[in-house]
Amino acid sequence: MVIEAVRPPSVGTAGSEPSHRRESSWGIRKRSVLSAVVVVTVSLLVGGAFLLLVLQSSLISAARSNLAVRASDVAELLEEEGIQETQSTLIEDHRSGEQVQILDAGDRVVAWSSRRLRTDPLSQLRPAPGRTAREERPPVPVLGDDEVLVSARGIEVHDQAYIVLVAAPLEVQTDTLRTVGLLLLGAAPLLVALVAAAVWVLVGRSLQTVERIRRQVAEIDGRRLHERVEVPPTGDEIAALTATMNQMLDRLEHSDNSHRAFFSDASHELRSPLSTLVTTAEVASLDASGKTWLDMQQTVLGESSRMQALVEDLLTLAKVDADQLQLDVQDVDLEDVLDAEIRRLRTVSDHQVSAELRPARVRGDERRLTQVFRNLLDNAARHAESTIMIRMEQRPGEVVVSVDNDGETISSQDRERVFERFARLDASRSSDGGGSGLGLAISREIMIAHGGTVVATESDGVCRFLVALPTTD
Repeated sequence: MVIEAVRPPSVGTAGSEPSHRRESSWGIRKRSVLSAVVVVTVSLLVGGAFLLLVLQSSLISAARSNLAVRASDVAELLEEEGIQETQSTLIEDHRSGEQVQILDAGDRVVAWSSRRLRTDPLSQLRPAPGRTAREERPPVPVLGDDEVLVSARGIEVHDQAYIVLVAAPLEVQTDTLRTVGLLLLGAAPLLVALVAAAVWVLVGRSLQTVERIRRQVAEIDGRRLHERVEVPPTGDEIAALTATMNQMLDRLEHSDNSHRAFFSDASHELRSPLSTLVTTAEVASLDASGKTWLDMQQTVLGESSRMQALVEDLLTLAKVDADQLQLDVQDVDLEDVLDAEIRRLRTVSDHQVSAELRPARVRGDERRLTQVFRNLLDNAARHAESTIMIRMEQRPGEVVVSVDNDGETISSQDRERVFERFARLDASRSSDGGGSGLGLAISREIMIAHGGTVVATESDGVCRFLVALPTTD
């Protein structure tokens, strides 16, 4: 058997630069900062615009309320004091930013808060007595260059109708909005810069930890699989990543140890028949008559068959490890498979073999299932003292086959170990009558591929192997 090893391309050779060296200049750190800057900038723009709109609406609403209250107050003063007293009070109690006019029924200005307002009315609003009306109008020259809010209140005094007009330019509101907007524009770059610096530092610290982990992992090779990555005490996602990486290294180390043990055991098992064949060939080559070849041909055939069986078992396990175990699935009469193997066992074993078989049909590979029961029956024959018993039992959705022998039972702590590759419960490495230690391991893998199970147990002091397979019923 020739195994061809394919060497992977060397890292760092010409034309194969490591992936981390081909990393874009826009690494995680820069992309994180750019994303944070874009998000914060857009948020500030949208939030600032919304804030200015809300502030503008609030200021205008407050101004309208104040003008309505002022108009009501002037109307009450007019009703209580009359035109003359109201005129004097308006002049004396002039409020900055507000202008008041009182119109009679003929739209003539009969009272004012400023002499500039003696001629033309400020608004065309003419609410009925006891009513209030409001409007926002373009700039009025006598009040400045800003838009103007006007509140009008209708009142009737001594059967004479009057209109109280209170106007105020939106200068204060406009200045307030302008000031807030400038503050936002001035503070936004500073805030964006602070966010960018914070993200740069935080992401940089996280990436330093990642880079440290990367360097530690890069230094771990086949000779240093026992080493582990230091888990940071942060308890965050990077710590979880490090713990997961250590778990992966645990699995790799276990797999590496398993493969090393497998190769060692396989070499040991192959060395015995090969040594026998080499020795036989050397001895026979010294006999010029050729009689020694005839005397040793049974030894050569036996060792060749033994080595062939071992190589086939190794190939089966190699297919299992590579997920390439092919099954020719079809309907199989399980009792026929067992009957054929029981007949074979009776011809090669001196033990008493009894069986209780029942009709049962399963879906599976007949050749592989035959291999499973042959391994189990041969194992029972090696360890039984005098009796082997096979029983079939139908259970809901499955058929259970028990293979019992009256040999020494398997202790509870060894019942899983017997299914390991090259596992033998005795300390001896001799294979005299003990097989290669692969039969039970192969049987379990085949049963797993069929969706079934095989376990070692005991019943009434009898060593037992139980096989469970799903039925087609």
